Amino acid sequence: MAQVTLHDIRKSFGATEVLHGISLDIASGEFVGLLGASGCGKTTLLRIVAGLESVSAGTVAIAGRDVTQEPPERRDIAMMFQSYALLPHLSVFENVRFPLRMRRIGTREAQRERVAAALDTVQLGRLADRRPRQLSGGQQQRVALARAIVSDPKVLLLDEPLSNLDARLREEMQVELIELHRRLRLTTLFVTHDQEEALSLCDRIILINAGHIEQAGTPSEIYARPATEFASSFLGSANVVAATIEEVEGRPVALLGDGQRLALAASERTRGRAKLVLRQEDLVLQPAGAEGLRATVATRVYLGARIRYVVDCAGTRLRVLAGNDRLCQRGDAVRLAIRPEAVVVIPG
Repeated sequence: MAQVTLHDIRKSFGATEVLHGISLDIASGEFVGLLGASGCGKTTLLRIVAGLESVSAGTVAIAGRDVTQEPPERRDIAMMFQSYALLPHLSVFENVRFPLRMRRIGTREAQRERVAAALDTVQLGRLADRRPRQLSGGQQQRVALARAIVSDPKVLLLDEPLSNLDARLREEMQVELIELHRRLRLTTLFVTHDQEEALSLCDRIILINAGHIEQAGTPSEIYARPATEFASSFLGSANVVAATIEEVEGRPVALLGDGQRLALAASERTRGRAKLVLRQEDLVLQPAGAEGLRATVATRVYLGARIRYVVDCAGTRLRVLAGNDRLCQRGDAVRLAIRPEAVVVIPG
């Protein structure tokens, strides 16, 4: 049985419909990410699961029970907000205990045991007596996480919980969330606009575009085989190139706008007009005399361990990620090579 079932969820604000019939099953113990740009509807969908927004149509079920009309406190969920929403006048211990008190879960002694266990889980037991203002941003985030898990909810809802952290803390908390989920196996629905977070944390990604599910799949599936042009450009910021697919000597070949040809995998069955998805990291920058597509370096961006080149090729600009062992200059003639199997073809 799915732990969370959304069926034909629609939501309108006035005359504007922002969710257009979303259906989704989330299995028990699964970590699912709602990924999309700002304004796509992912947070609205999360708030509908939480009971903080009503639906215009459709149903929400948790553990097989229809909760569409139930208030948040009767859904057995916990939600961690972007702002953490800690109570400044309460200690860390009392902040974590707060949902147990409000829902009258357990005796006072049982509550103390639960809070202590939750704080130990996030490695903050030693800070139980401090106030939120005495904590760093990362520590406040952990307190909010402990408060979310203390009641052992059926579903944990995370609304961009890492967005207020700096880059180093964000990386550390990504690892901690992965390890926490591995230990507790809480069914988790996670909202983010950050593709790296979604790829690193989630068992499955639901890519949302303008209130629709654009594509759903495991991180590796959705990254390696995007189904639409939007999915390919949003995940990994891939290059998308218009082409015509032909067969030459029994092999599929992509004909680019300037007449250059690119070999495709022998299994490719698309013919006619199509879009090619070329991942930045799959393109190999080579000297002008080598095999590959002709291109000219337009811009070089130093990224530390790697360099991003922007090159002019076949009438369009492509981004290429390369090592920093050999530097190309603006205006250099180069060649671009890519394995036929690495080219994703989107028909039409």
